[in-house]
Amino acid sequence: MKTLLVPYYEHPAEQPDAWNALVAAAPRLYGVVVNPASGPGTSPDPSFAVVAGRLRAAGVRVLGYADTDYGRRPHADVVRDLLCHRDWYGADGAFLDQVSGEADALPHYRRIEVAARAAGARTLVLNHGAHPDPAYAELGDLLVTFEGPWDAYRSLAVPLWTADHPRERFCHLVYAAPSEARAEAAVHCVVPGDGAHPWGTLPHDVEPEL
Repeated sequence: MKTLLVPYYEHPAEQPDAWNALVAAAPRLYGVVVNPASGPGTSPDPSFAVVAGRLRAAGVRVLGYADTDYGRRPHADVVRDLLCHRDWYGADGAFLDQVSGEADALPHYRRIEVAARAAGARTLVLNHGAHPDPAYAELGDLLVTFEGPWDAYRSLAVPLWTADHPRERFCHLVYAAPSEARAEAAVHCVVPGDGAHPWGTLPHDVEPEL
């Protein structure tokens, strides 16, 4: 079952073994977030283009990263990032980060969704980091309803409205987690990394070959 959504924010030229391990884990991957420079960067990065091609060839969704700054980032800037991910890295999906969960931001995100689909995003992941207004389930294929450390995750409360949707619609991203930690969501990523850059580590059960 494809259960792992991996936001691995390290350069392929610097961590080739880790990227090789991700490609090898393809049968278990829901998708991998491609994020060369908190977005696509200012020009194509050949190393990311190569690894994105390898992931696609292995049947893995390639999700282009775009920060939305909780609705404050202009629509045109977000869409530009998604188009660059498509054109430079062959991204077939989008990972929208720092997505607002408030109902009054829904029109903004509906516009982004329409533009993302028009740009070829077959999969749209919305990273709220917490449970949003239920109406966001109409926009995204996958909602990230938790992003944070393991200590906070252990006391996560799940609202009743989530039971109206399949478990496969929700994702939890957990860091600073011990090796025995397990996520409750059908789609997840649990990593040992901590501090300002936890997503520079692979999930516990995806290990580079030594």
